[in-house]
Amino acid sequence: MLPKRYLAAVFCGSFLISVALLAQQAATTPAATALPSAKDTLLLSAGHYHAPLTLTAADLKAKPHVTVTVHNPHSNNEETYSGVSLATLFSEMGAPLGKDLRGPALATYLVATGSDGYRAVFSLAEIDPSFHPGDVIVADAMNGKPLDAQTGPFRLVVTEDKRPARSVRNLVSIELKSAD
Repeated sequence: MLPKRYLAAVFCGSFLISVALLAQQAATTPAATALPSAKDTLLLSAGHYHAPLTLTAADLKAKPHVTVTVHNPHSNNEETYSGVSLATLFSEMGAPLGKDLRGPALATYLVATGSDGYRAVFSLAEIDPSFHPGDVIVADAMNGKPLDAQTGPFRLVVTEDKRPARSVRNLVSIELKSAD
């Protein structure tokens, strides 16, 4: 068992790296860059591993779904989401996961963006079940119903976060990038 002080240091370090990467990206991204439309599509970009892929709501619905339950501290309710594992989506695009996630591939990260420009960063290892115990899914339903207009059509849901700050609603794109 690792000491709590060590775990806190690792978490804080990961958080600071995420913030630094977002700041670096914001500084190098033109402000006039248009975000993809949130109508019914999700843009997935896996860098040099695969050409960008646009998924419709029907495309996502056709993929194997998993169900996760998370506590929403804002409403103090349990919410059950259904969607596709982010690891599954990026594995299909050739991203290095499982035994292939090692060496330089560990310097890759994902930027999830909502239609309002809200962004969250994940290391690639955070979505890989062989590294991380939690689930990160692209949800298209909550409590057995399609996501409402305020939340969907797609929402990124993260089960192991203590707060839902990285659960990006109205998800329009997820990009795989390298810190190198």
